[in-house]
Amino acid sequence: MPAPGRFGAVICAMATPFDAEGRLDRPGAVRLARWLVGNGNDGLVLAGTTGEAPTVTDEEKVELWGAVREAVSVPLIANTGTASTAHSVELTKAAETAGLDAALVVTPYYNRPSQAGIDAHFRAIAAATDLPVLLYDIPKRTGREVRLATLLRLADDGVIAGVKDAAGSPAVTAALVEAAPRSFEVYSGEDALTLPLLAVGAVGVISVASHWAGVQMSEMVAAFSKGDTEAAVALNARLLESWDFEASDLAPNPVPTKAMLKALGLPGGDCRLPMGPEPEGLVEKAREVWAHLHRQPFQRAV
Repeated sequence: MPAPGRFGAVICAMATPFDAEGRLDRPGAVRLARWLVGNGNDGLVLAGTTGEAPTVTDEEKVELWGAVREAVSVPLIANTGTASTAHSVELTKAAETAGLDAALVVTPYYNRPSQAGIDAHFRAIAAATDLPVLLYDIPKRTGREVRLATLLRLADDGVIAGVKDAAGSPAVTAALVEAAPRSFEVYSGEDALTLPLLAVGAVGVISVASHWAGVQMSEMVAAFSKGDTEAAVALNARLLESWDFEASDLAPNPVPTKAMLKALGLPGGDCRLPMGPEPEGLVEKAREVWAHLHRQPFQRAV
C-alpha cells in the first residue's frame, strides 16, 4: 500500500486567522500553525480555499507565508492559483522566495479555459519556479474538469508533482494512479473520500477536518497503510459527523472551521465577507462534534 507522500499523510488546509477588526492575525496564525502540527498534521496548506484565499491580499499572503515558515518546520504548501496565469506565476515566485516547499495551483476558475489552455497554464507556472507544483482539481468550484488525458500529459512531462483530487470520481483516480509515473502523488481533496481514494492509491489527504480531527485522521491513514482495513473503516465511521459538519449550504467551508476554532479557544476570528455571517448555534454544534469524535465531554484546546 502507498506510503505517505513527500508532504506527509495528513495536511491541514489551514484557516487564516483574522483579528476583531478583520485584519490578518499574524501571531494567531503562528499559534494556530503550531497547534495543528502538534495535533496530527504533517504539513499545512496556507491561504487556500479554507484560508479564504479570494479575500486575502497578495501582501497578506506573503506575510502569512513568512510568519508560518518561521514558526514550524513541517512541509508548507502555498496556494498560488488564480484565474490569471500571470498572477499565479507571480504568487508562485513569491512563495518560493518565502521558503515554502510547494505550490498548490487550482484549475483557473470562472473563465472556463479549454484543456489546451489548462495545460498551458500549468506549464507556464511550473516553468517559472523550482517548487513542486500540485494541481488542485475541483470542478464544482472551478466550472471546468481537468480530464484524465490532460493530467497524465502534465504528470508524464514532469510539469506537476501531484494532484489534490476533489473531482469526486475514485474510478478516474484509480486510472490516474495506474497510468501516472510512480513519483506522481495523489492527495484526497475531500475528507469524506479519503478512505476510498487511499484504496486506489492516494498517499494522503489535504484536509479541512484535521483542524480538530488530525489525530484521528492520521490514525486512519496509518491503519490503512499497515493493512488494518477494519481499524481504518472504524475510524472513518467516527469521522462521518465531522465530514457532515465541515461544510453545508447554510454554513459553507470555512465557516464551520472558524466556529470550531472559536469553541476550542484557538485563533480564527470571523470569516471575511462574503462567507459570513455564522449561523446561530454553530459553535454549540462544533462542541457536540468534538465531544462525539473524542468520546469525552468537550474541552477547550487552551
